[in-house]
Amino acid sequence: MAYSSFKTLDKAKTDLGLASKEIPKLFADVPALPPSQRLLETLDENLPQALASNSEKARSEMLVSPILLEARKQLATQFSLFSGVEFTVDRARGLNGFCDFILSSGAERLTVKAPALMLVEAKNESLKDGLGQCVAEMYAAQIFNERQGVEREYIYGTVTSGTNWQFLRLTGNVVEIDLSEYYLVQIDKILGLIALAVS
Repeated sequence: MAYSSFKTLDKAKTDLGLASKEIPKLFADVPALPPSQRLLETLDENLPQALASNSEKARSEMLVSPILLEARKQLATQFSLFSGVEFTVDRARGLNGFCDFILSSGAERLTVKAPALMLVEAKNESLKDGLGQCVAEMYAAQIFNERQGVEREYIYGTVTSGTNWQFLRLTGNVVEIDLSEYYLVQIDKILGLIALAVS
């Protein structure tokens, strides 16, 4: 088993002993973070190609990565960004495999160090298809942090197609799921939510 084996939210909840709350507009009050002109131009240029390619890899590289790098730049490298890294926490429970993106605190760039703050799961189109995998990665991050003696009230996650973003928050054994989706036209809100996750 691996993170990718958590094909549904129900499987992640059952196998990992988690509960969930679906909360409309969970993050509605989070302040926006205005994007740079450079990011807007990059997204404008990359969007047609990412949509035409219509693959997770293209969307991840052309849309998701520039947004995460923008957040990192605006927040003065407040977090480390890891892309496509192996994150094995508990192989027996299926908490192993590769994560699309991990945001962790500190300046480490070679290895993920606690605390892991946010997990980003890139999907081709259906965000719902990525919820189980993202929740499993968030739960693994919670265990990872605790083992390192670094406890945080929340672990954040997002499932994104690059054009649509849905955000989650894990506290204890409860996953809170924002039923709202955020779109590229709300890039300032997406950046604000990333800033919240790494604060």
